[in-house]
Amino acid sequence: MLRAVDNSVLSPARSDDEPPLTIPRDPAREAARRELAKRMYHENDPSWFQRALNAFWDWVGKLFNAASSATPGGALGLVVVIAAIVLVVGALWWRLGTPRRGPASSAALFDDRPRSAADHRAAADAHAAQGHWNQAVQERMRAIVRSLEERALLDVRPGRTADEAAAEAGRALPSHTDRLRSAARDFDDVTYGGRAATEQSYDRIAELDRALERTKPVLANSTSDTTSTNSSHAADHNARRGAAE
Repeated sequence: MLRAVDNSVLSPARSDDEPPLTIPRDPAREAARRELAKRMYHENDPSWFQRALNAFWDWVGKLFNAASSATPGGALGLVVVIAAIVLVVGALWWRLGTPRRGPASSAALFDDRPRSAADHRAAADAHAAQGHWNQAVQERMRAIVRSLEERALLDVRPGRTADEAAAEAGRALPSHTDRLRSAARDFDDVTYGGRAATEQSYDRIAELDRALERTKPVLANSTSDTTSTNSSHAADHNARRGAAE
């Protein structure tokens, strides 16, 4: 009889239809979550920084893979394209310099302190002696413009820019028009364009300053007189030719 009782008790547990112990799905999930949340299971987990870094690199990898799949040549083609873009940006930065906040034409050539051409030349020489080529170029250009004002080849006008001074001076000194414009560009590049001057650029503008000092201006009256003289000579020549005929 005991054997029979034992068999009757154990038989439900051995049934193929039902498990020995059944727990509903939601309580089982909650119990598993509580169990896995214990600290003993997370002692070797990466830190939050490491997880964030891993997520970032995963995102970069997915982005790189997507870009390489869309680029001819795959990953190598993408690297070539990126290198070409970097080279183009670097070339533009070197050529154009740091972007300016405002147009160069709106900035004045001189500050509020009136100084003579000799003062500007002395300041330029002092900067050049110390290798400060940016300041040296700026002061030498100011010396050129101030010298032209002192010679009455330019009117004294506050707020004049280097480009305006070069254009106006070119009318009185036409043989130096191109060099004046080049000096104005060097001044603007150094002052407003973020470019670095060199010893060679300073030597060019200093030589221009000396050449302008030795050059006689071409005045408007002189040009008119020359034209009138040439016209008179031509009229006399025609008259004599007509009389001879």
